[in-house]
Amino acid sequence: MVETIQYIIRFLLGEDISEDLLSQVGYTADPNEFNRYKLVIVPSSFFSDELYGTPNSIPELPLQIWEEAPILFGEPFVEQAGQTRVLHADLIASAYFLLTRYEEMVRRDVRDIHGRFPGTESLPYRAGFIDSPLVEEYGKLLRFQLRETGIEIPEPPKQIRKIYLTHDVDQLSHYRNFRGFMGGLLRGIRRTNEGNEAIKSYFGGLRNDPWYTLPWLFKLDNSVRQLLGNDRCEPIVFIKVSGGTRKEDKPFITHHVPDFQSLLTLCRKKEITFGLHSSYEAGIHPERITDEKKHLERVSKRKTTYNRHHYLGTREPEDMQELINAGITDDFTLGYADVAGFRLGTCRPVKWINPRTRQLTPLTLHPLTIMDGSLSDKRYMYLNAHEAYEYCIRLINMVGSWNGELVLLWHNTSVEDTPQSYHRKLYLDIIKYLKTKKLTNETNEAD
Repeated sequence: MVETIQYIIRFLLGEDISEDLLSQVGYTADPNEFNRYKLVIVPSSFFSDELYGTPNSIPELPLQIWEEAPILFGEPFVEQAGQTRVLHADLIASAYFLLTRYEEMVRRDVRDIHGRFPGTESLPYRAGFIDSPLVEEYGKLLRFQLRETGIEIPEPPKQIRKIYLTHDVDQLSHYRNFRGFMGGLLRGIRRTNEGNEAIKSYFGGLRNDPWYTLPWLFKLDNSVRQLLGNDRCEPIVFIKVSGGTRKEDKPFITHHVPDFQSLLTLCRKKEITFGLHSSYEAGIHPERITDEKKHLERVSKRKTTYNRHHYLGTREPEDMQELINAGITDDFTLGYADVAGFRLGTCRPVKWINPRTRQLTPLTLHPLTIMDGSLSDKRYMYLNAHEAYEYCIRLINMVGSWNGELVLLWHNTSVEDTPQSYHRKLYLDIIKYLKTKKLTNETNEAD
């Protein structure tokens, strides 16, 4: 637990702080220990054996406010003990609660029809800060308190440190298999255009299929990467290669056919990173992830260390241990399907802390900022085109104000060129906004 607490303190203050500065911050309730530190955070009862893991450990609303930020644990005041500044707001427990998805471990009876914890049930949503990374605010408060002790510590630059432009390929095409082709023909009895599209796709090649939008997406993605450089923009395609008998995993992509090989060739040509889109079945039985990863590496002839679960279906917090067992180093799943925002309370990559064992792990979590379907789906936010754009810009600017990572997820199927969906234009508008932001300079939060 000591390693975990030290990691959270470093995460709040900034990853580049020195060991000497880190040693100036203590986490103790013992007054005899206070004089060892410049700044002390007094622990609440959250980590006690009597409270931890029980329903009573979930904060009740309304939350207390300290320096305009809601705190989950502790008391909102500061006092001076000799030369030591003492914070009674337990920022360590508050950050831990958010970063570990702790409430999802405790409230296991709260799940949607896909076994996921709904964003609308989360404390960040119910308390009104789902669209603001509260952990970053805690870091700013902690740095300010350190300055009050005479220690100089810089603020992070106001810019987006890296952009991940990601695409989940659940279905590569609409009409290229016989079942899809026949469905298109039957619907074409009433909608002539669809029948014509089905014929053109089935007989004319993958490039004529309305869901094969990846060349268009990759062209936009690479225009951002060309502007920012490889170290600050990375396009990723997550590919589903397996699944069980459930309808959520169908249709399967046939990997030996020319269409799939065309996808692999395109990704190599455009230098797109491959990631595993672990199946819906693997969300239920995470031990399947190892075999799915091996299968993707076999058919793609590439090593894979990135993952995102199909349906964002990482169900239980401790299931992520199976990602580590499979050799996954980075996971891009953690956003809520039903509401875009900051599921982990942060917009920066963070090491996964197992809430069962309270231990730090080598797995890096990249919080998902925005998924296309979250914005438009009638079951979720159900925003119109203007509302969706405004909400996306607000989240993008928020990431930029905290030197965070922006992780976008747009499916190839959602940007079909059709008036029934606004996602093609929305993605184009977001890319334009990112390119005109001059992201190599400071992000203007007021934009």
